[in-house]
Parts: sequence; C-alpha cells; structure tokens
Amino acid sequence: MRVLGIESSCDETGVALYDTERGLVGHAVHTQVAMHEAYGGVVPELASRDHIRRLIPLLQRVLDEAHCSRQDIDAIAYTAGPGLAGALLVGASFAEALALALDVPALPVHHLEGHLLSPLLGDEAPAFPFIALLVSGGHTQLMRVARVGDYQLLGESLDDAAGEAFDKTAKLLGLGYPGGPALAALAASGRPGRYKLPRPMINSGDLSFSFSGLKTAVLTLARAQELTGADKADLAAEFQEAVTEVLAVKAVAACRRQRLSSLVVAGGVGANRRLRQRLDQAMTQLGGRVFYPALELCTDNGAMIAFCGAQRLLQGEVPVSAQGAFAVRPRWPLDQLS
Repeated sequence: MRVLGIESSCDETGVALYDTERGLVGHAVHTQVAMHEAYGGVVPELASRDHIRRLIPLLQRVLDEAHCSRQDIDAIAYTAGPGLAGALLVGASFAEALALALDVPALPVHHLEGHLLSPLLGDEAPAFPFIALLVSGGHTQLMRVARVGDYQLLGESLDDAAGEAFDKTAKLLGLGYPGGPALAALAASGRPGRYKLPRPMINSGDLSFSFSGLKTAVLTLARAQELTGADKADLAAEFQEAVTEVLAVKAVAACRRQRLSSLVVAGGVGANRRLRQRLDQAMTQLGGRVFYPALELCTDNGAMIAFCGAQRLLQGEVPVSAQGAFAVRPRWPLDQLS
C-alpha cells in the first residue's frame, strides 16, 4: 500500500510517499523561512498562499523520485491540525480533492502524532511501549506511548513551550529568524555558567514544564547592561543549558516512573545537539536508549504524515468519505485524538 502524505500546518510544505513494503520512497519539503524572515515570524496569509504554489510541483517531484504515477497512490493522509487554519485548509482541500479524483481514501492526521511516530521511520525503531518527549513549536509534552493511537499525557508546558522560549529569547538577543537554530549556533561559541539562569520546575515533583520565567530572566539580564557579542553568546549558552537540563531531567523522570527504558524524542527542538548530548548521557546511565528521527525529519514534513496515516490504515481504520465536506482543527490536543 502506497500512502501519500501532505503537511501544511505552518511554514513548511511537505509531500511524501510511503510504501508499507518498501518504506519511504519519496520525500520533499519546501521551507518558507526566507519569505518570513523579513517579518520576524510567520505571516499566516503568506504561508497559506505559498502552500498553494508549492503543492503540485512537490507532488510531482515526489512521484518522480519514487518512480510512480498518481494512479499508484492507494491512500492520502494529510495534516488536519493543529496549526494555522488557512494553511491547514490548503493541505486538506488539496488532499481531499486529489483523493476524490483518484477514487482513493483520504485520512486526516494529527500533526503531533506524526512527530510522535517519526522515529519509527528509522532503521532501528523502538518497540512499544516507550516514553516520548515532544518538543515541536508551541508544544512541549511527555507522553506514554503504548501503541499507535494509544497515548497517555504525562506532563506538558504550562506556558511557553521550549521552542517558543528559544524563539523569544533569540529575539531578545537581537538574533534573526528562525530564532531557535540561531540561538543554538550562538550558544556554541559561549560559556555556560557565567550568567546564572533558573531551571524552572526542575524540582517540582511532577512532569510539567514552564519556560516563560526563563525568558523573563534573560530579559532582565539584557536590560541590566549593554550586552557585547561575547555577552550574548554566554547568555545564549546558559539559556540552552537551562532548557536542555530541565527537558532531560523530566524525560528521565518519566522513564523511571513508567519503568520504561526507551525514550523517543521528536519535533524541531529535538535536533538541538546539546539536548541530544544530555539525553543520551542520562538514558545511558539509566540503562536505556534514546531514539531520534533523522535530522531532516525533525522539522515539519510529509514523511511523518504519510507514515502515520499508513500505520492507522494497517490497524484497520476506515476513513470516512468527506463527500465534499471536511474540516480542520487548528486547536487539537493530542490526548483528544480518537
């Protein structure tokens, strides 16, 4: 079975083709970073219009890579939420229309479930059950994953997620867009420890997160003095240490409490090198292991949507025909996934 995946939840247009026998056979992503850079963040209307321009060329590129035609597609999975409403509607309408034209089923997929399952696309996939640390955009969550579709929320961010904290702190330091990668790059040349930043909720006794106060602490330090380039690098390094330490401590605590030794990390922040170092070290000490998606699959992509759709279809899920009517869910908590 060949499942086409369509991702358009924010500022990446992703298209991929997943074959349940051969694996991922085609994959392409267009990022809108250059377009939004001038505005310092994503402009929803521009994002939606760009998705419209990119979907058909990306589809053809993926089919050419897979040596397939549109008639070889057996099903289409697409991101139905959460995300930007207009951007989601572009992908959903494209997917539903194409499915109608090809007379194949269309399956709406939860964006975060796609991220959650993306490490299973690797050569060495974790066995169920496992703990998942989702660090994607506005989401920081710890989940217990029993099987596909069976997710228990253990803890989440109460305010700013880790990715949001990275982006907002980068803006405070005068860095460009996207802020997260820019701050991580600056941190590589800095000295952590010179500035003292809090580790929010690290000893709270639960598995929740809070990063808004950390961002405020950076703002306070930045206002107290005129920062040089070296100062900014040291502050960025300390900020990165604070965030990654909290994430690692909470993730390991979740594994201990659930008595599981496999940790899956997914989402854009999962590409952060310092976070990976901390998690690898902590899980090795626990006698466990961390599983990551390939770096190219950490950001939004169609491969994770195609794979997620394929797994649900293999479980026997029967897509309901939209018959010209479908909806997207800009706000869609993962624990409400049915």
